[in-house]
Amino acid sequence: MISRLSRHTTNLVSKYLPDPLIFALLLTFIIFFMAWGLTDSQPLGLVKMWGDGFWNLLAFGMQMALIVVTGHALASSPPVKSVLVSIASLAKTPTQAAMLVTFVGCIACILNWGFGLVVGAMLAKEVARQVKNVDYGLLIACAYIAFMTWGGGLSGSMPLMAATPGNPVAHLMVSESNPQGIVPISQTMFSASNIFITTMLIICLPLLVRFMVRTDGKVNVIDPELLAPEPDFQRKLDRKTATVAEKLEESKLLSLLVGALGISYLLIYFYHSGFNITINTVNLIFLTAGVLLHRTPMAYMRAVSNAARSTAGIIIQFPFYAGIQLMMEHSGLGGLITEFFINIASKDTFPIWTFFSSGIINFAVPSGGGHWVIQGPFVIPAAQALGADLGKSTMAIAYGEQWMNMLQPFWALPALAIAGLGVRDIMGYCMTALIFTTPIFLIGLYFF
Repeated sequence: MISRLSRHTTNLVSKYLPDPLIFALLLTFIIFFMAWGLTDSQPLGLVKMWGDGFWNLLAFGMQMALIVVTGHALASSPPVKSVLVSIASLAKTPTQAAMLVTFVGCIACILNWGFGLVVGAMLAKEVARQVKNVDYGLLIACAYIAFMTWGGGLSGSMPLMAATPGNPVAHLMVSESNPQGIVPISQTMFSASNIFITTMLIICLPLLVRFMVRTDGKVNVIDPELLAPEPDFQRKLDRKTATVAEKLEESKLLSLLVGALGISYLLIYFYHSGFNITINTVNLIFLTAGVLLHRTPMAYMRAVSNAARSTAGIIIQFPFYAGIQLMMEHSGLGGLITEFFINIASKDTFPIWTFFSSGIINFAVPSGGGHWVIQGPFVIPAAQALGADLGKSTMAIAYGEQWMNMLQPFWALPALAIAGLGVRDIMGYCMTALIFTTPIFLIGLYFF
C-alpha cells in the first residue's frame, strides 16, 4: 500500500508541481492577493513590503550556498570519500540502501540540520554508486525525509530561540517567576513530548521508506553522469620547474596554517559558548576540514569551483522567499492565520492547532526563525491565556514547520543541488512521509 501510494503521489507531483522557482513565483502572488483580501493592507503597501524584504535573506542565502559548497567540497576529499564508501558498503540491497540513508540522515540532522542535509545527500549519492537497481530519486528523498528530525534536535531554531534572553517574544513571557522571559530547553528540546516524537521518527522513518522501495523491478533510470565519481583535485608539481606562484598554490604548509587558525578559533568559541552549534560554525568546520583534507589551497579551490555550480537555485530563490516572508509578517496575514486556529482551540488541543497553523504558514515562510517571529507573538499569549504548556506550544511551531517541509521544496534545494536532481524526482515520496508521520506528531503533542 505504501509503495503504491508513493508511486501515485510521485506521478501526481510530476504532473502538477512546478520547478521550485516557479513555485516561489506563484506563491508570491498567492500571498500578495491573500494579504490584500484578508487584511487592511493595500496593493502599493504590499509591493513596498515585498521590495523591502526582497534582500533580507542575503546573509542567510550566502550561508546556505556555503553549506552546499563547503559540504560538497569536504565530501569530495579523499578521506571523507573513503568514510562514505565504508558506510555505503553496509547496504547490500535497495531496501537496505533506503533505510541506511534515512537512519544516518536522521541522526545527522539531530546533531545539526545543515550538516545533516549535506551528509544525507552525499551518502545517498555514494550508496547509489554501490547498490545495483536502486532508485536514486528515492535515496535523495530519504535524505530529505530525514530532515524531519531537525526541529527537535540540538540545532532546532525554535527551542534555542525560545531559550535565548532578548529573543523577539521574550518580553511577552516576562514575569516574577520568569524575569528573562524564556522557555528553557528542559521544557522543549528535552521534554517528554520531544523525546517521544524524535525517537519515533528515528525508528519509523527508516521503516516507512522500506515500504516505498519498488519490488517489481521497475526503477527509474538515472543518467549515469549524475553518479560519476568526483574528479581528482590534487596536482603534482615538478619542483624544479614550478614557479613561486605555483608552489604557493600547492603549498601544504599554507593549508596547515589556515587549518590551525580555524581550529584555534573553534576551540575558543566552544570554550566560551559551550556546545552551541550554529550554521556559521558548521560552515567554518566544513571549510577548515576541507582545506586540511584536500591538503593544498588550490586543490580545495578546485573542489569548491566544482561544487559552486550547484548553488544556482539557492541564489535566485531565496530573495523571493524573503519578500514573501515580509509580506506575511508586516501585513498581519501570518498573525491572522495563527489567530484563526487559536480561536478554535482549547487548553489540550492548542498545541495541535498550533502545529497545523505552523504547517500552513510554512508554505510562505519556510524558516524556523521566521516562524518564531511571525507566530510567537500570537501563540505565546494565547497559550498563557488558555493555560497551555508553553514548551509544548513552542515545539508545536517547530513540528509544523519540519512536517510541512515535506511539501515545501525550499529546504530540498541543497540536497537536490548535490544530487543533480529536480524537485519532482523526490516530492512524491516526501508527501507519503508527511501523511504517515502525522499521527506521531499528534500523539506526542496531545498525550505527552
